[in-house]
Amino acid sequence: MLYGRNDEQARISSLLDAARDHRRSGALVLRGEAGIGKSALLAEAADRVPRVLRVTGIEAESGIAFAGLNQLLWPVRDRLDAVPPPQAAALRSALGETSPGHDRFTTGLAVLTLLAELAEAEAPVLCMVDDAQWIDTATTDALLFAARRLAAEGVVMLFAARDDAFTATGLPELRLGRLPRADAERLLAARGLAPTVRTRVIMEASGNPLALHEFAAARDRPHDGSRPLPVADRVLGAFQAQIARLPENTRLMLLIAAAEGRGYMPSLLAAASTFGVGLADLEEAERARLVEVTGRSITFRHPLIRSAAYQGAVAARRVAVHGALAESADDLDCRARHRASAALAPDEGVAAELRAAADRARDRSGYGTAAALYRQAAELTPGPEARAARLGAAASVILQAGRLDEAEDLAVQAEKLGPAPPDLARLGRVHAVIEYERGDPRAASRMMVDNAAGDERAAMLRTGAMYGWTSGELPAVLRAAELLPDDPAVRGLALLAGGGHADGSPLLAALVREARDGAGDRLRAAQLALVVGDDDAALELAAAEAAHCRRHGRVGELPNVLQVQAQTQIAAGRHADAEATVAEAIALARDTGRPHREGRLGAVLARIPAIEGDEARLRELIVHAPPPQGGLADSALALLDLGLGRNDDALRRLEEIARGPRRHSTGAMVSAADQVEAAVRTGDADAARAAFTRFRAWADAVKQPWALAVALHCEALMSDAEEPYVQAIRLHERSSRPFERARTELLYGEFLRRNRRRADARVPLRSAASIFERLRAAPWLDRARAELRATGESGTSVPTAPDVVDRLTPQELQVVRLAASGTSSREIAAQLFLSPRTVEYHLYKAYPKLGISSRKELSRLTLEPV
Repeated sequence: MLYGRNDEQARISSLLDAARDHRRSGALVLRGEAGIGKSALLAEAADRVPRVLRVTGIEAESGIAFAGLNQLLWPVRDRLDAVPPPQAAALRSALGETSPGHDRFTTGLAVLTLLAELAEAEAPVLCMVDDAQWIDTATTDALLFAARRLAAEGVVMLFAARDDAFTATGLPELRLGRLPRADAERLLAARGLAPTVRTRVIMEASGNPLALHEFAAARDRPHDGSRPLPVADRVLGAFQAQIARLPENTRLMLLIAAAEGRGYMPSLLAAASTFGVGLADLEEAERARLVEVTGRSITFRHPLIRSAAYQGAVAARRVAVHGALAESADDLDCRARHRASAALAPDEGVAAELRAAADRARDRSGYGTAAALYRQAAELTPGPEARAARLGAAASVILQAGRLDEAEDLAVQAEKLGPAPPDLARLGRVHAVIEYERGDPRAASRMMVDNAAGDERAAMLRTGAMYGWTSGELPAVLRAAELLPDDPAVRGLALLAGGGHADGSPLLAALVREARDGAGDRLRAAQLALVVGDDDAALELAAAEAAHCRRHGRVGELPNVLQVQAQTQIAAGRHADAEATVAEAIALARDTGRPHREGRLGAVLARIPAIEGDEARLRELIVHAPPPQGGLADSALALLDLGLGRNDDALRRLEEIARGPRRHSTGAMVSAADQVEAAVRTGDADAARAAFTRFRAWADAVKQPWALAVALHCEALMSDAEEPYVQAIRLHERSSRPFERARTELLYGEFLRRNRRRADARVPLRSAASIFERLRAAPWLDRARAELRATGESGTSVPTAPDVVDRLTPQELQVVRLAASGTSSREIAAQLFLSPRTVEYHLYKAYPKLGISSRKELSRLTLEPV
């Protein structure tokens, strides 16, 4: 029976009941000091559920990638075929059954899918993680990814961890406090203790349940009235005193078990034979309930008992035991760990074994584990240069895990040791990526270019050039081109950075064409397509790369791809799609432990509220936007001002963009067209001509129909002539930017109405109003309707039917679009990194909003973007 835990039990019960009765899922982190009762709550929860998967963190295995996942999934390893092939491959790799090389988050997705499959047959499924602070980081990443994406599977995940020793960002937490005196009294009364003894035990235990039990068991323990140690230390001392009373051979066997850590009996007994002891020597410890021996394993009743057995031994005996365990180890990683624990001074042989273990962890995507092993290898490396190389390797892999502060600290440590030039270059890359992730791409571009050397030289220069281009750090782009003159992408960006659009754009366009034909990096080509304004190519390449990531479970790479895809969707007027794309990217960034990307991703949407005239939402989106999203923010604010008729404010912002470091970027070129309109409306003819010259030169270079059409409407706006409008509208019919088309039609309609051609004016004005209405471009729609009224149009434009997709959440929109195309729930789940049950839940929620009740009806709806 548990005392004083009614609220905690009720919280866990509500999760289990919701999973059982409503197929809802949930996760909870239980926190508290050693002995506070976390494990007892987990055990009580397990008694209420028929299907339980459990793993207990073992400190000795915290450096073995996926050791925890092996423990958790061993009972259901025969169910791996139930998950999609890429996920099954990732799980088999994590379990050591196949070769490595999978995205580390695909393993977490596979865990989610497997738990959902189990729950499909018998909900709820309870996944319990005890002593989570000692679970290896590869397992932790997988389990946290799964926990953050739980929705409607009927799965409950409970994590128990020491205070502040386990990071689980995004999950709800419940902190366990000390037991009130009344509950402590009840607990001790149930053990039959006399009131006078209970008083002393309660005073010493301070409400810690384990301390209450242990101090009650040793109730004749003296109390000298001095200032008490922390409760955990006093419990540890009690266990050490209990162990000290055992026979010497028993203490030695407990030390061997504690040092071995995993409870793996064959290894433990092999090491014990070195000292002439064996299984029979554990008998007294078993009788004292310090350990449990079952089959081929040994388990300490509580982690503090293991700590007491280990810390109570002298250093020389501990070293000897680790040496024996290293010799008896049948696993390379365990051998490396024990050799390291036995090392008393730097030893290259031991360091090399640790480095090899780190390499194996890295190859299995266990980046956090690999970093810890590289760092330990560095500590045992004799030479400073080799030590720096291993610290640098730790910095690189921990950066891949998204832990920026740790990566920076390791890189700084490595630099102080005087690394070799190739290692110094790699450290420079680490610093550059950290700066980029933190929101300073200009500094990142300089670092990447300045430090480019060795095997990674070309890749660093390409990355530095792209960082520099997007952030306006043009000297870095030019320097990269000097150092890598034969790279067409870098050379093209450098030409654009100097204003040479006519020479640079064809180079980039050629690379885009090659990628569309199946050669080259699709994501990079999609980014270059945005640079040259090729919307169709950017949309095609980004969609293809996103599909590739989904098909192969490349979860960690997808947010970057989705960012590019959203930009292309906004240009194409597919605003609902862009909202859904960014929402997925932000959710994936959070679920993969990279919430710092949210500001960058959110700012991509800034143009939508600018078009809609929603100033409050626009400012909310850009408040945390780092560069280069700052450029997006400035352009969006200027467009908002222009739409709301604040032409002076718009012109001021647009002139700042034209003078700024990103003045040659695609966004700045589009803003130049806006600058023409703002300048004309404020009567500044010189500013209009200057902006038009810049935009026209760019449009002629990229040769995109939409850009040439906008150049013509700018020309018509300045000259007040009709023919450029007519030519522009013809070009818009071949382009994919509806908002730009509607603006041209609005300007043409205004021109015709001013020239008393009211009947002619209604045609482009009606078209403009229809597009503005579909895009919810309220300020622009008001202008179009006002112009229509001025032509004598009776009433406003006929309202279009509301778009059904407006009724759906972003994730519902993604799910119903795929379902309408005939994709099964399992296939949708694999593509969107959800469980099939969650897909069904979203469909269930979407059907009433759409006025339907089945997939058959869904297939008849128009859900594709217009």
